[in-house]
Amino acid sequence: MIVGNVDKAVVYVDGGSRGNPGDSAFGVYACDAEENPIVAFGGFLGTMTNNQAEYSGLLAALEWAQSEGVQELHVWADSQLMVRQMNGQYKVKSSNLRLLFEDARRRADRFAQFTIDHVHREGNAEADRLANLAMDSRASVREFP
Repeated sequence: MIVGNVDKAVVYVDGGSRGNPGDSAFGVYACDAEENPIVAFGGFLGTMTNNQAEYSGLLAALEWAQSEGVQELHVWADSQLMVRQMNGQYKVKSSNLRLLFEDARRRADRFAQFTIDHVHREGNAEADRLANLAMDSRASVREFP
């Protein structure tokens, strides 16, 4: 739960699939602009590809940020493909990603400011941990740091 008004947020997202496609989940770790933790959550997705799970994590983060009234959102993700697609550097060739991409792009465009950048796996440890926790438990998880 956010204490006070958070206009700016930094969110780390991750998605994973065991089997690709296989059991999949996402993790989201959100902080305020000073990197103070706000909320951490993850969700089990059922059978998906890794890239679909990555986009599902991004969509969950965008939905959370919009519901909390965040105006400026910076997303960090370890999926270079998703980051480059969202930044217009790569085309979305996969039909199973096109709808997820279009939904994410539409939601991202609603923010006063939206940026997404690549982070190496080590820098995305909390989101990865949450995705694995959701995959292991086959359920949604939520933490308030």
